[in-house]
Amino acid sequence: MEHLLLSVHVLAGILFVGGSAIATSLFPRYVPIAVPAMAGEAAHSGVDGGGDSGGDGEGASKGATSPRAVAGEAADEAGGEGRSRAVALALHRITRGYSLGGLIVPAAGLVLAVVQGRTGEIWIILAVVLTAAAGFLLAVQIHPRQRDALATPGDRAKLRPLSMVAGFYNLLWTIVVVLMIVRPGAGEGA
Repeated sequence: MEHLLLSVHVLAGILFVGGSAIATSLFPRYVPIAVPAMAGEAAHSGVDGGGDSGGDGEGASKGATSPRAVAGEAADEAGGEGRSRAVALALHRITRGYSLGGLIVPAAGLVLAVVQGRTGEIWIILAVVLTAAAGFLLAVQIHPRQRDALATPGDRAKLRPLSMVAGFYNLLWTIVVVLMIVRPGAGEGA
């Protein structure tokens, strides 16, 4: 039974926590940002969004978020290249879905700790507290900020706190993994 619980705990951690950690880290890189158009460029392209898009309607849908809608320097400075709403949306869904699947990790870990009689050991207690903190960050900070960034594209400054919180989320999981390996304060026969 212990081997099965340990296998479920480790495999779910690799798959679900690893997946959500990668998705939270990559999201700020791909979410569209608003690139302010230069006054001359905006006047040249027209208010209706038709501009010089070749009549295919693509210019109207991209609006000011397209790097082609602004001068080259402004687009490079704003980092519009390589951003994709579709990729950001997929990463947002992965964050949510894998995080829900990641609930298996602490559940299996707690059952394993009870079966092994280790619930009072400091490394288990620390791991539970850090896991709760990571879950709190994900539910209260990361997921809502991702949703807001998808709803209303902002600028890079708006994404910096999201990147920082995602980094803390990943750091918490890294510490938990190290605790699982080192097991400070583990009882005899650990």
